[in-house]
Amino acid sequence: MDIFSQIGLMFIIAAAGAFFAKLFRQPLIPAYIIAGILIGPVFGLIESSEVIRTMSEIGIAFLLFVVGLEMNIKKLKDTGFFAGIGGTMQMAFVFLIGFGIALLLGFMRIEAVYIGFIVAFSSTMVVVKLLSDRREIDTLHGRIIIGILLMQDIIALFVISILGTPNGFSLTMILISIAEGIGLIILAYLCSRFVFPSMFKFGAKSQELLFLLSLAVVFIFSIALSYLGFSIVIGAFIAGLSLANLPYHFEIMGRVKSLKDFFATLFFVSLGIELVLVGLQHLILPLVIFTIVVLLIKPFILMVISAVARYTKRNSFLTAISLAQISEFSLIIVSQGLIVGHISRDLFSLTILLAIVTITATSYLMNFELKIFNFFSKYLTPFDIAATTEQLQYIPEELEYDFILVGYDRIGYNIFKMLDKAKKSFLVIDFNPDIVKRLASKKIPCFYGDIGDPEILDRLNLKKTEIVVSTVPGVEDNIHLLKRVKGENPKILVFVTASVIEDALKLYKEGADYVILPHFLGGERVSNLLEDVKGDAKKLNLAKLEHIDDLKSRIELEHEHPGGA
Repeated sequence: MDIFSQIGLMFIIAAAGAFFAKLFRQPLIPAYIIAGILIGPVFGLIESSEVIRTMSEIGIAFLLFVVGLEMNIKKLKDTGFFAGIGGTMQMAFVFLIGFGIALLLGFMRIEAVYIGFIVAFSSTMVVVKLLSDRREIDTLHGRIIIGILLMQDIIALFVISILGTPNGFSLTMILISIAEGIGLIILAYLCSRFVFPSMFKFGAKSQELLFLLSLAVVFIFSIALSYLGFSIVIGAFIAGLSLANLPYHFEIMGRVKSLKDFFATLFFVSLGIELVLVGLQHLILPLVIFTIVVLLIKPFILMVISAVARYTKRNSFLTAISLAQISEFSLIIVSQGLIVGHISRDLFSLTILLAIVTITATSYLMNFELKIFNFFSKYLTPFDIAATTEQLQYIPEELEYDFILVGYDRIGYNIFKMLDKAKKSFLVIDFNPDIVKRLASKKIPCFYGDIGDPEILDRLNLKKTEIVVSTVPGVEDNIHLLKRVKGENPKILVFVTASVIEDALKLYKEGADYVILPHFLGGERVSNLLEDVKGDAKKLNLAKLEHIDDLKSRIELEHEHPGGA
């Protein structure tokens, strides 16, 4: 079968798997992996080839390029210290556990080193994709996760360089690798600061040129790092970081998204194709043990470290459970180790199996993370002893409010302005720590929290509340809010938000008084505006000036347009 037919078959089976996954409301990543297993080791329709491996590596590269684009370093300032220290501590502990268990299982010392790193790293590609799909990038636990993953990716850069030589390790080689890595990061920073702003300002005049410039940057960094002995994946990630602070990064993400999705699908399908099902019986015990390390011990260690850092049990749990998988860098490390002769084919197969099991598990764990947390919440109280959220709230003596606004960003901001003008007493709940700090500094009643957390709703006194408005689009969270609010005070009017019509109808069925559909708000707003101005240029100009003032205030509040990725 020629390469075109192979790729075509991969997408046909992947599309069928994705269709049934969506039909039964299942995550897509396991569907892609199962598709690969079916067309590869089960039916033998496609055999793993160098071309498929190369294209899957390009898939990882584009995914990590987009990940780099989404990593706004400025947003990590509050969690950067913990991400650096706590994330490194977790990696060190997990590495030592993995290394020790590997030796006990009879692996050679060099293979034990590889296994230590394999279980220590978590997947930036998978986790950021899932966080982005769930709109949790800007939550507190989302920022902690991104910070830890960024630190891991930097460490991975050096590990891949050091382990990539067939001649063993030496202090000189390690120092050279560290120097090269630091040099590349400095180069990316200098380009981001002095070269790319003017280049992309000109390129932004044409969407096609902007897209081509972005691709050129990806390939320049990837090729340069390839010549220096690094993986092209690291080059793409650094390229994304170097463009992350440009004002055009949303447009770049929008343009690259289709390429990213194309190659990402190839990667997950090829993961299943790479699996060898014959003669794996002797790997069952190591697979079970290392799966326990990754899914249970690794998150537990991070929960302990997070609790010591005084994060709440909820943030600690959501952070820990999100990092319970091995990384795409783990796959690159073992592929490299196999080439240079450090590891056996068995260890390579074990890593592929471990990736499939833990990445699939992560998809389900993150999909049901709130239900899992709520179920285990009472057992996690010891992790909450040192927690503090004092800096993330402003609660005056008055604990009864006419209005409760859940979600301040974008839609919530307009509602907030209306409530402020009406001189109504109100409380704002938001899971973006920057927003809560800003509101608290202005003495606006608020606190940090997620309505999916029962303990957050326990804090609300709803006896005198007239209206509750949720601008958070999560269906399960809003159903939970509806049941709790209506159960305590049926007279309260509850406005909730949905992303699609089917979810809106479901929320109406659950008792919502009104469901906001953001995608239709623009059309409603324009039709109302046309009716108000009725061709009057002065009225339209007044509306225009008000809109400009509103947009400027949103820029000050760092509201970002959601259109990119």
